[in-house]
Amino acid sequence: MTEDDKFADLFTGKPGSVLGNQREQGSAEKAKIKAADEKRFPPRRDRGPRVPPGQEIVDKWPVLDLGQRPHVPTDQWTLEIKGAVERPLNLDWNAFHALPQTTINADIHCVTAWSLLDNDWEGIAATTLLDIIKPLPTAKYLIFHAHDGYRTNVPLTRFAEANSLLAHKRNGEGISRDHGGPIRPVIPSLYFWKSAKWVRQITFLENDVKGYWEALGYHNNGDPWKEERYE
Repeated sequence: MTEDDKFADLFTGKPGSVLGNQREQGSAEKAKIKAADEKRFPPRRDRGPRVPPGQEIVDKWPVLDLGQRPHVPTDQWTLEIKGAVERPLNLDWNAFHALPQTTINADIHCVTAWSLLDNDWEGIAATTLLDIIKPLPTAKYLIFHAHDGYRTNVPLTRFAEANSLLAHKRNGEGISRDHGGPIRPVIPSLYFWKSAKWVRQITFLENDVKGYWEALGYHNNGDPWKEERYE
């Protein structure tokens, strides 16, 4: 059975089905849970003012996930935006690309202590999306839902930053399946677990709800410059 066969039923029935009950913890996931249990911080490194504490610069983008890599064809991809907003929205691939596109250059920093610098991201700026959906004045948080069952929570103020976006390209190439394509949020001011892979839904909330890693002991906010790795 190929990987594509394994996930062939992802879009059978209701679009946006998740796979959260069809997986087992992988070794990388277990290691991250153990690190949170032990409150394990990486060695102290000084990589200059551009790199947060404890980070090591890498030149290749590591692949990390929960053990599933959903196959999400662009002709079946959709994004639902709902919750505490004036204008709920459903986007398919063509509608997503019909919205104004932008490119930013931003570094990314993973809680597993790597940093990847000088990435050119292309997609829809978070500010553009927020102008369309108009979050209610009571909205303070949002939560990303992914096709592998993962979810993560983000303060609305962080998502609304000028360099946050929903990206479909990195360095001129489409974001691959391994890295959460076809669309993933990129929020450079937070550890990269907050930028969920394989995003299928964004829910705006009045009250905070913890996501997957947050419930397992990782910091609810996740600012790499404050080294907010664990609670």
